Amino acid sequence: MKVIILGGGVIGVTSAYYLAKAGHEVEVIERQPGVALETSFANAGEVSPGYASPWAAPGIPQKAVKWLMMKHPPLIVKAMVDPYMVRWVLQMLTNCTAGRYATNKARMVRVAEYSRDVLKQLRADTGITYDERMQGTVQLFRTQKQVDGAYKDIEVLKQYGVAYEELDRAGCIAAEPGLGASSADIAGGLRLPGDETGDCHVFTTKLAAMAIELGVKFHFGTTISGIETNGGKVSSLQTSAGPMSGDAYIMAMGSFSPKLARTIGIDLPIYPIKGYSITAPLINEATAPVSTVLDETYKIAITRLGDRIRVGGMAELSGYNSDLPPRRRETLAYCVNELFPGAGDTVAASYWTGMRPMTPDSTPIIGASKLANLFINSGHGTLGWTMSCGSARVIADLVGGKTPDIDTSDLGVSRY
Repeated sequence: MKVIILGGGVIGVTSAYYLAKAGHEVEVIERQPGVALETSFANAGEVSPGYASPWAAPGIPQKAVKWLMMKHPPLIVKAMVDPYMVRWVLQMLTNCTAGRYATNKARMVRVAEYSRDVLKQLRADTGITYDERMQGTVQLFRTQKQVDGAYKDIEVLKQYGVAYEELDRAGCIAAEPGLGASSADIAGGLRLPGDETGDCHVFTTKLAAMAIELGVKFHFGTTISGIETNGGKVSSLQTSAGPMSGDAYIMAMGSFSPKLARTIGIDLPIYPIKGYSITAPLINEATAPVSTVLDETYKIAITRLGDRIRVGGMAELSGYNSDLPPRRRETLAYCVNELFPGAGDTVAASYWTGMRPMTPDSTPIIGASKLANLFINSGHGTLGWTMSCGSARVIADLVGGKTPDIDTSDLGVSRY
């Protein structure tokens, strides 16, 4: 079967790899000159199934108001006329109940845990390297209220048998010795020893090369202007390189998936949530992070990537824009310098932004669409790399008419 994948980020490339492994003829259409040059390029560097948690949670509306007032806010909302943003926010608010939080987190953990297992097998099969570390994640709590509020996540971790450790201040420093040099308040933490870290761009680039060896063809610098349909199926794609057609199609365009989907009457409730990162050269091993620390107060992750430190986070609702405001960089630098003083050269750091494709319930959309040969693999939000390999295996199975290893009945767009 000939399968065409729309998008060459980590989701598109992993999908291509597993479809090719399953024996399909695969082509990938990507508007950039290479793979993983947008949202996948400089993310926080986490493979964090244990931290697969919905953004929509009880108390979030009240917290959001406080976040907007902070000097270094984890949430930024740009005043603009955007009906899609308004709808997305209203849909997210309906998920801010205890019952929906538990449901959404459970299925996110299901996908993320499966994906980590698939990634482990991929490493064993191929020997792929990408500045990876398998030393867990520490979710850092600056207040006792945050420590007490972790119980709802811990209950779901218990339910799914995910390993975790509850830490006091001393435990946090034992897990991440660099925190010993910090003067920040540390009330405790939650360590997820099964989480991993690494460079998503390096990973995706190397996997794309392996996919090419399997026969996958990449069309770089190619834009998709339209989708032609006939008889309830996709018949062809209109691209800058001319018409392209296949037997099946995978939409994996991240935040841009809903724009194209709307042209054929498919409503994907995905909105671009802008994030930022800096990547700083490591200059002091003694005060540097060992793996990843997620600062619960500022919603910023600090990750060790070889001889670099990646600092990423924040959530900005501002539509499709790629501006790089200096004040966002200041927030990232402030956070890493406070928790790991002198560890990285934040002055020399590179600065980046990307748009995370978020759904209102934080669960990706993986599965069939109303068109018989069009499948969706998008909406992974902040967990694109975490869920990429598992999502790709699921899509490859569905395209091939096989039953996936995990339940996918509640992952499709039909849940909306």
